[in-house]
Amino acid sequence: MDDFLWAYQSLFYGLGVNGLLGLSMYAVLALGQLSLGQAAFMGIGAYTGALLSLNFGMPFALVLAIAAVVPAVAALVIGGPALRLTGVHLAIATIGFGEVLRVFYINSETLGGGLGLTGIPQRADGWTIYGILGVALGLFTLASRSKIGRAWEAIREDEDAAKVAGINVTAYKMVAVILSAALAGLAGALNAHCSSFIGPGEYGFDAAVTVLSFALLGGVSMPLGPVVGAFLLGALPEVLRPLHDFRLIFNGLIIVVVVIFLPRGLLGFRVRRMG
Repeated sequence: MDDFLWAYQSLFYGLGVNGLLGLSMYAVLALGQLSLGQAAFMGIGAYTGALLSLNFGMPFALVLAIAAVVPAVAALVIGGPALRLTGVHLAIATIGFGEVLRVFYINSETLGGGLGLTGIPQRADGWTIYGILGVALGLFTLASRSKIGRAWEAIREDEDAAKVAGINVTAYKMVAVILSAALAGLAGALNAHCSSFIGPGEYGFDAAVTVLSFALLGGVSMPLGPVVGAFLLGALPEVLRPLHDFRLIFNGLIIVVVVIFLPRGLLGFRVRRMG
């Protein structure tokens, strides 16, 4: 019974973390930016939070705050050069950033090298994870229904026309990248304090594509879309547990079907605006 409760508690916590990662992807895709740096920023937040807890014993709220700020600062530093790129070029650049960090983790003794860090205190619980997810989802929903949401849509549909309309496209993009990094960092720190272990293999290319899949499945017409996509794809391995050898095939098949028949995602309808 204890093993059963532990397994499904881990799934419950993992779905909440995935929901935050889905929102971090929404933050950039809402503006039409194909950035795949979420896994990299998640790793920065995870290692930052783990080191603070293991070495300094800081209050958990402060650990989470710092784990969000550090990747946000990293995003601010690389955001200027990266945002000059668009489309697949931006995706490749952000994937490259993640791979550089992964190699750094592997070769850093302080960060545990290829074995990662173990013994991280289990300080995250469902109230914390879903409380942060609820607040973030609520704020994004309010923003998407306001003038900010109209600016996001204008940039996503036609960046040049948005500039002509007086929208500060560069500022919106930079804020989006910083918010995305902060949310991914929070998700990383929460995940580290749930599983008690982190390793460099968790923050590579596969993780980046998985986070993108959350948004593709749920859609980015509204913030709830990537969260729903994250929950569905996060729960899928449990649903398909009897078909263990074919889970990845079903996962990929679902994404292909959605992209072909529902290109705007499961929740691809337009949101109502306020004002």
